[in-house]
Amino acid sequence: MQNNDRPGKTLDKTIAIVAHDGKKADMVAFATFNREKLANFNLVATGTTGHLLAEKVGLEVECLLSGPLGGDAQIAALVAQGEVDAVFFFVDPLDKHPHDPDIQTLLRACNVHDVPIATNVATADLIISEETL
Repeated sequence: MQNNDRPGKTLDKTIAIVAHDGKKADMVAFATFNREKLANFNLVATGTTGHLLAEKVGLEVECLLSGPLGGDAQIAALVAQGEVDAVFFFVDPLDKHPHDPDIQTLLRACNVHDVPIATNVATADLIISEETL
């Protein structure tokens, strides 16, 4: 199915992308490896992560606020509104995050609305390779 809203997109699906600072390099590597697949989706991301994906990988990404400034909450709202089909959120479990309530809100929104969420590369690999997404 061709998405008429965004020329060049072959799937009318949206993936939200978030990566903690300690996992941004992993996200860029994942996106580089899966560039052709990701380019077929509408992509929305928190600010810093989205800009990295656009600059380093060449993907078209709608950038929201940075995570600590409310980007995680913006993505949670999109999930709750049914506008996101999957979330790739590479979490750094070894670091503290002052915006942890927003992170928990995003995780909760995905669970409440049954939206697949990958918090690491292994899970993201499984989701991106599924024909059902």
